[in-house]
Amino acid sequence: MVPTHRHDHTAADGHDLIQVRGARENNLKDVSLDIPKRRLTVFTGVSGSGKSSLVFDTIAAESRRLIDETYSAFVQGFMPSQARPDVDALHNLSAAIIVDQERMGANARSTVGTATDAHTMLRIIFSRIGVPHVGSASAFSFNLAEGMCPACEGLGKASEIDVDALVDRELSLNEGAVKVPGHAVDSWLWQVLAASGLYDPAVKLKDFTPQQWEDLLHKPPTKIKYGSNTFTYEGLAVRVRRSYLGKDRESMQPAARAFAERALKLTTCPDCGGSRLNEAARSARIAGRNIAECSAMQVDDLAEFVRGLSGEAVGPVLDGLLATLDSLTGIGLGYLSLDRESATLSGGEAQRVKMVRHLNSSLTDVTYVFDEPTAGLHPHDVQRMNELLLRLRDKGNTVLVVEHKPETIAIADHVVDLGPAAGSGGGQVCYAGDLDGLRASGTLTGRYLGHRARLRERPRTPSGHLRIEGADRHNLRDVTVDVPLGVLTVVTGVAGSGKSSLIHGYVAGREGVVVADQSPIRGSRRSNPATYTGLLDPIRTAFAKANGVKPGLFSANSEGACPACKGIGLIYTDLQMMAEVASVCEKCEGRRFTPEVLTYTLRGKNISDVLGMSVAEAAGFFTTGQAKGVLERMAAVGLGYLGLGQPLTTLSGGERQRLKLAIHMARGGTTYVLDEPTTGLHLADVDQLLALLDRLVEDGNSVIVIEHHQAVMAHADWIIDLGPGAGHDGGQVVFTGTPAELVANGDTRTATHLRRYVTG
Repeated sequence: MVPTHRHDHTAADGHDLIQVRGARENNLKDVSLDIPKRRLTVFTGVSGSGKSSLVFDTIAAESRRLIDETYSAFVQGFMPSQARPDVDALHNLSAAIIVDQERMGANARSTVGTATDAHTMLRIIFSRIGVPHVGSASAFSFNLAEGMCPACEGLGKASEIDVDALVDRELSLNEGAVKVPGHAVDSWLWQVLAASGLYDPAVKLKDFTPQQWEDLLHKPPTKIKYGSNTFTYEGLAVRVRRSYLGKDRESMQPAARAFAERALKLTTCPDCGGSRLNEAARSARIAGRNIAECSAMQVDDLAEFVRGLSGEAVGPVLDGLLATLDSLTGIGLGYLSLDRESATLSGGEAQRVKMVRHLNSSLTDVTYVFDEPTAGLHPHDVQRMNELLLRLRDKGNTVLVVEHKPETIAIADHVVDLGPAAGSGGGQVCYAGDLDGLRASGTLTGRYLGHRARLRERPRTPSGHLRIEGADRHNLRDVTVDVPLGVLTVVTGVAGSGKSSLIHGYVAGREGVVVADQSPIRGSRRSNPATYTGLLDPIRTAFAKANGVKPGLFSANSEGACPACKGIGLIYTDLQMMAEVASVCEKCEGRRFTPEVLTYTLRGKNISDVLGMSVAEAAGFFTTGQAKGVLERMAAVGLGYLGLGQPLTTLSGGERQRLKLAIHMARGGTTYVLDEPTTGLHLADVDQLLALLDRLVEDGNSVIVIEHHQAVMAHADWIIDLGPGAGHDGGQVVFTGTPAELVANGDTRTATHLRRYVTG
């Protein structure tokens, strides 16, 4: 696809250029460059080359900081103070809007409809032309008292408590019948129950009278006198509801989370049928449908329905709603519904939903910053994404895109290639200019632009099959398919076709199946690659042995930790309503350990020096034993540039996935499920990934990859293609066979694009 215009930007005064001078954030090596404004600039380079450091941590961060400085001192007092990026000068910045792949928080009240304002417009339409008339727009909001279902308070879900997860009926209280965390025999909470006088703690629960059973489980908070003390008693089920319902499970301790998952089962609210709305809101209809039915329709179907509506009172609002729905469809999200919870969207889907807000914005001369906007997109949808990026540019905006896909690099007005390698080997501009110049530049990116993976001449023979029968989760339509074992199988199809529903729903969870996905790694900012992979254990042992001291000293979570920052290296200040702010600990200067611990060395390096090493550097330092094996596996998955002590919270989705893979690679005879492992990988690194997948198969494993990247499809032994479209237009297996058969005979969207790819 050809951009609508390409201009020669030789602006004499420089106002048409964002000028970066002396950028040194993270691994950037004093980078200076000019970026044309109101153009589409794509930033390329291997993972860890410095793309994000330049685009997000320097340009976008400084734009954000300058905007914050325009507020009054009073308002700034409530805002997190942004540190100025390490750069000599930045000129001609415009306001930056970052559209990234951060998942949209775990708030159960946020839906696709509320996140895009489509639901707000739908509410206005129903308040004006819905029959019967039930009130203003707020009467249709499940987040406001006027509209929410009183039973579930607008959540659409009711919680059922599994009583047998709370108590063991065969035991008495004295024998430890209560299974709720914190209620062990003789604990304070146990004493409140035992001393309540409502039942005998020595009697087995199965022998309680109906009233005693009711008091044990469901008695509302009541003041009870015991001796000279008064305490508040509440039934176990009441306490569990109050303590666990509505809490974000990710933030719970593992034991509490496991208990909540056992004890609390979320079911559809019986009063509102899951619609979240009260009876009055559900009673108003337009053309036979109420607002809940409209919200549950696929976006593309809802757009057709809205097209058929009219009315003077709602004309402009209908136009606005239709523009939003058409944008969602145009961006390849027509298969979503407005009532879909935001927290259930993938990173790529979340980024595209955020994009819709900006497409319909009246702002111009803004800098939009995108992080791999093609992540999770089939080649069929990449083209639509490209059109949207160009539309944003043509409205007079500066569009900066970090991207690896050649189809998106191809539409750039300007390309900035960083490298030449990752980590300390990167951080330099290898090339800046137009696409033809990049092709001729001899850089790694330039050399790989026309690179194609070839089809396998002889696909490997499966060692067996894993059968999926009658799969009907989400949009799957009674799918039965055999997934071959002992080979590399690629599951493909457009976004929303049912790939994840099929594989995560029916393969993950079986015995011997390891899932390495991009979900956040449970653990806090204390965790890093060294702790997560178990690498820290042999490192601590080596330090302890060399210095004749205890290994515990060399853990930042133990006695050797700096007391001021408790071994994190940063001090976090919680600013209540705003995000918390991190500043480097002044006492240890970010080194995380006590001065005493830092006096102990191993071959001239202290523990802080070692944690500051990259995986590649550490591999040269630890050349034997357990540490060597772990480091080799991390390098094999393309993480040689990662810092051993880098907090896991700073890793991208693709990096998290490859780290999980490195941990599991030691086992043989396993079925690996990988979800888009090419995310964040440079074209040259995709070759490395293919070699790694081959190695896993040759070691006797089965590898199942959900993937859109044509190089991975071409390299597969077997392809399972879902479709033909997304949502209710998908959910079927439209092809199963070798890639060569798909290219030769297939008539699916995947076949069309793979054929074009392999014929170059």
